[in-house]
Amino acid sequence: MHKFIFVICLTWAIALPAGAESTDNDLAQITRIMSTLVPDRKPDTIRASVIPGLYEVAYGMQVIYVTADGRYLLEGDLIDMKAQVNLSDQIRTKGRLQVINKIPESSMIVYAPKKVKHTVTVFTDIDCGYCRRLHSEMDKYLEQGIKIRYLAYPRAGLESHSYEKAVSVWCAKDRQQALTTAKLGQEPEPKKCDNPVEMHYQAGRELNLSGTPMLVLEDGKTLPGYVPADTLAKMLEGK
Repeated sequence: MHKFIFVICLTWAIALPAGAESTDNDLAQITRIMSTLVPDRKPDTIRASVIPGLYEVAYGMQVIYVTADGRYLLEGDLIDMKAQVNLSDQIRTKGRLQVINKIPESSMIVYAPKKVKHTVTVFTDIDCGYCRRLHSEMDKYLEQGIKIRYLAYPRAGLESHSYEKAVSVWCAKDRQQALTTAKLGQEPEPKKCDNPVEMHYQAGRELNLSGTPMLVLEDGKTLPGYVPADTLAKMLEGK
């Protein structure tokens, strides 16, 4: 049964019930059931779902549903078709923010406009084509008042040359210039120092990141892939 649990070290307070009424007996029963299924960690939240008799159990960004008697367990997205809302993804956004907020901005490579309207955190790989395309529009993002905060995510892993490039960029005297040069295809000067690249990489794994660039918005929602500056600005403004 452990196959549906991703090991993500996150904690947040138990939320109010999502809709249906819960009882102390039901919550205690589900707590016992989950402690048997996943003995090595506690759920971050257990609460009644909008479906009577079905409870929502969250482990970081992993959300599962279980009946009050523990007989049935379901892993998947719960969608309100009338409201056109993915209720499970609302829980995941909280998990994403928990991961991102654990990372100090001082460990990121940041490009900020004079007047910041929105902040977008981007997992990037130096050797990723769409990451390079996004970076080529940096001036346009800044013109739109969008602050870009980069987290390094070498997709090939921590033993790859992409990882070494990310470390060299971080250890450069001018990180912004070194990153821009590297994204133009030029090999950065090899350097080593204390760096946050592995921390960024592990954060991406916690978020189940499968490709780059991945944009994490201020509300915890994500946008996979390159998004043009004008389009992103309109999305952030809700237009």
